Amino acid sequence: MSLHPELIPRVTVDCATYPSLREKGVLITGGGSGIGASLVEHFCGQGARVGFIDLSQDYAHETARRVAAATGNQPHYEAADLRDIRALRSAIRSLSERIGPVRILINNAGNDDRMPIEDVTPEYWDERFQTNLRHQFFAAQAVIGEMTRAGGGSIINMGSISWMRGASGLIFYTTAKSAVMGLTKSLARELGERNIRVNSIAPGWVLTERQVERAKRIYQGKFSEYLEVQCLKEHLLPPDIARMALWLGADDSRLVTAQMFIVDGGVV
Repeated sequence: MSLHPELIPRVTVDCATYPSLREKGVLITGGGSGIGASLVEHFCGQGARVGFIDLSQDYAHETARRVAAATGNQPHYEAADLRDIRALRSAIRSLSERIGPVRILINNAGNDDRMPIEDVTPEYWDERFQTNLRHQFFAAQAVIGEMTRAGGGSIINMGSISWMRGASGLIFYTTAKSAVMGLTKSLARELGERNIRVNSIAPGWVLTERQVERAKRIYQGKFSEYLEVQCLKEHLLPPDIARMALWLGADDSRLVTAQMFIVDGGVV
């Protein structure tokens, strides 16, 4: 099977404009590639002051260069391993100095690598939770003070529909992603009095470059088979997730909190 051009992740500029996002400080984790890079581009396109963190210095640099060229708005970045909470906190402090107080946090970073259940060790389990869940709490913890002082904000945690479907081969990922909803609910309850909203996005199978390459390598039939279970017969792309994040970050959703928004084309 050869991929059609519409399957290739693309830049989407034809979307709503949210005046309330202009000049707001936006922090995105895992912003160097995939959904994260699209988030960086979309928020820069709204005139926000964007900072992002990525594990890869090379990916981060290339994304920052490309986004600045496409939008005329230069994002700032820090390379850091989010499993290292001290490094995460340091990166957030550095970016806050450049973008101003963080008013919108998008906890996007994660990794859905697979492993047979028999091969999962306690050490690997713990590392997967560090990769997919723990940093979301500590990133939120690191910005709530400046959000409060600035008058409020929006935290968006990235979940997944994989746990709702009981996806196999990545039980450590589905378990962590199911916990994102509990984290979101509790943060929303605790931070509501500070005018901080907390929501989550649960994407379906989004055709990032990484996901496309893996599917092509392992099983190309997945492209057509996945569409069969979607109500809408079009593959999800990173901009589809970024557009939901724009709305959740903007004042248009000012009384929306403690919710999970499924963006999957109608799978679950």
